[in-house]
Amino acid sequence: MTDTFQGSCLCRAVKYEITSRPKALSHCHCSQCRKSHGAAFASYGSVPRKDLHLIQGAEHMTAYRSSESVLRQFCSQCGSSLFWSKSNGDHADWVSIALGTLDTAFTAEKQRHIEVASKACWYEIQDQWPQSQ
Repeated sequence: MTDTFQGSCLCRAVKYEITSRPKALSHCHCSQCRKSHGAAFASYGSVPRKDLHLIQGAEHMTAYRSSESVLRQFCSQCGSSLFWSKSNGDHADWVSIALGTLDTAFTAEKQRHIEVASKACWYEIQDQWPQSQ
Protein backbone atom coordinates (compact mmCIF):
# COMPACT_ATOMS: atom_id res chain seq x y z
CA MET A 1 0.00 0.00 0.00
CA THR A 2 1.32 3.45 -0.93
CA ASP A 3 1.19 6.40 1.45
CA THR A 4 -0.51 9.47 -0.02
CA PHE A 5 -0.07 12.98 1.36
CA GLN A 6 -1.62 16.28 0.31
CA GLY A 7 -0.03 19.70 0.60
CA SER A 8 -0.59 23.30 -0.42
CA CYS A 9 0.86 26.77 -0.31
CA LEU A 10 -0.21 29.45 2.18
CA CYS A 11 -2.96 30.91 -0.04
CA ARG A 12 -3.99 27.41 -1.25
CA ALA A 13 -3.67 28.46 -4.90
CA VAL A 14 -1.23 25.56 -5.39
CA LYS A 15 -2.19 22.10 -4.19
CA TYR A 16 -0.18 18.94 -4.63
CA GLU A 17 -0.17 15.28 -3.73
CA ILE A 18 2.72 12.92 -3.12
CA THR A 19 2.20 9.19 -3.46
CA SER A 20 5.09 7.97 -1.33
CA ARG A 21 6.34 8.69 2.16
CA PRO A 22 9.03 11.42 2.21
CA LYS A 23 12.54 10.14 2.88
CA ALA A 24 15.82 11.78 3.93
CA LEU A 25 14.09 14.22 6.28
CA SER A 26 16.47 17.05 6.92
CA HIS A 27 16.58 20.47 8.50
CA CYS A 28 18.90 22.48 6.25
CA HIS A 29 20.79 25.38 7.82
CA CYS A 30 22.50 26.67 4.64
CA SER A 31 22.09 30.37 3.91
CA GLN A 32 20.01 29.72 0.78
CA CYS A 33 17.44 27.66 2.69
CA ARG A 34 17.39 30.16 5.56
CA LYS A 35 16.74 33.03 3.14
CA SER A 36 14.21 31.08 1.10
CA HIS A 37 12.16 30.27 4.20
CA GLY A 38 12.92 33.35 6.30
CA ALA A 39 13.69 31.04 9.23
CA ALA A 40 16.59 29.43 11.11
CA PHE A 41 16.39 26.39 8.83
CA ALA A 42 14.18 24.72 6.24
CA SER A 43 12.72 21.24 6.73
CA TYR A 44 12.50 18.97 3.70
CA GLY A 45 11.67 15.39 2.80
CA SER A 46 12.38 13.85 -0.59
CA VAL A 47 10.27 11.71 -2.89
CA PRO A 48 10.87 10.34 -6.38
CA ARG A 49 9.88 13.04 -8.88
CA LYS A 50 7.28 10.68 -10.40
CA ASP A 51 5.44 10.64 -7.03
CA LEU A 52 4.78 14.41 -6.94
CA HIS A 53 1.54 15.49 -8.63
CA LEU A 54 0.29 19.06 -8.90
CA ILE A 55 -3.46 18.93 -8.30
CA GLN A 56 -4.20 22.63 -8.70
CA GLY A 57 -2.43 25.87 -9.49
CA ALA A 58 0.33 24.91 -11.91
CA GLU A 59 -0.10 28.38 -13.43
CA HIS A 60 0.85 29.90 -10.04
CA MET A 61 4.12 27.98 -9.77
CA THR A 62 7.30 29.89 -10.41
CA ALA A 63 10.92 28.87 -10.08
CA TYR A 64 14.28 30.31 -9.15
CA ARG A 65 17.61 28.68 -9.99
CA SER A 66 19.54 29.27 -6.75
CA SER A 67 22.66 27.58 -8.11
CA GLU A 68 23.76 25.92 -11.33
CA SER A 69 22.09 22.61 -10.46
CA VAL A 70 19.35 23.58 -7.94
CA LEU A 71 15.87 24.76 -8.87
CA ARG A 72 13.58 26.12 -6.14
CA GLN A 73 9.83 26.26 -6.83
CA PHE A 74 7.30 28.41 -5.04
CA CYS A 75 3.84 29.97 -5.34
CA SER A 76 3.83 33.26 -7.26
CA GLN A 77 0.72 34.38 -5.35
CA CYS A 78 1.84 34.04 -1.71
CA GLY A 79 5.55 33.22 -2.02
CA SER A 80 5.41 29.88 -0.18
CA SER A 81 8.48 27.75 -0.79
CA LEU A 82 7.24 24.37 -1.95
CA PHE A 83 9.92 22.25 -3.65
CA TRP A 84 13.55 22.14 -4.66
CA SER A 85 15.37 19.71 -6.90
CA LYS A 86 18.70 19.08 -8.58
CA SER A 87 18.87 19.07 -12.36
CA ASN A 88 21.78 16.63 -12.48
CA GLY A 89 23.71 14.17 -10.36
CA ASP A 90 22.72 11.23 -8.18
CA HIS A 91 19.39 12.64 -7.03
CA ALA A 92 18.13 14.34 -10.20
CA ASP A 93 15.10 12.06 -10.25
CA TRP A 94 14.03 13.15 -6.73
CA VAL A 95 12.30 16.31 -5.50
CA SER A 96 12.44 17.74 -1.98
CA ILE A 97 9.15 18.86 -0.44
CA ALA A 98 9.00 21.68 2.12
CA LEU A 99 7.50 19.66 4.97
CA GLY A 100 5.72 22.69 6.43
CA THR A 101 3.44 22.73 3.37
CA LEU A 102 2.03 19.26 4.00
CA ASP A 103 -1.67 19.28 4.96
CA THR A 104 -1.80 15.57 5.74
CA ALA A 105 -0.51 14.54 9.17
CA PHE A 106 2.99 13.17 8.94
CA THR A 107 5.15 11.44 11.53
CA ALA A 108 8.89 11.44 11.08
CA GLU A 109 11.04 9.19 13.23
CA LYS A 110 14.40 9.72 11.53
CA GLN A 111 15.61 13.27 10.92
CA ARG A 112 18.92 15.12 10.67
CA HIS A 113 20.35 18.63 10.62
CA ILE A 114 22.52 19.45 7.59
CA GLU A 115 24.80 22.34 6.66
CA VAL A 116 25.15 23.22 10.35
CA ALA A 117 28.47 25.00 9.70
CA SER A 118 26.34 27.74 8.06
CA LYS A 119 23.62 27.89 10.70
CA ALA A 120 22.27 31.19 11.98
CA CYS A 121 24.49 32.46 14.79
CA TRP A 122 21.42 33.19 16.93
CA TYR A 123 20.01 29.65 16.74
CA GLU A 124 21.15 26.78 18.97
CA ILE A 125 20.27 23.20 17.98
CA GLN A 126 18.89 21.49 21.07
CA ASP A 127 17.43 18.22 19.81
CA GLN A 128 18.96 14.77 19.47
CA TRP A 129 18.98 14.52 15.66
CA PRO A 130 22.32 13.85 13.94
CA GLN A 131 24.20 16.81 12.46
CA SER A 132 26.44 17.14 9.43
CA GLN A 133 28.60 20.03 8.31
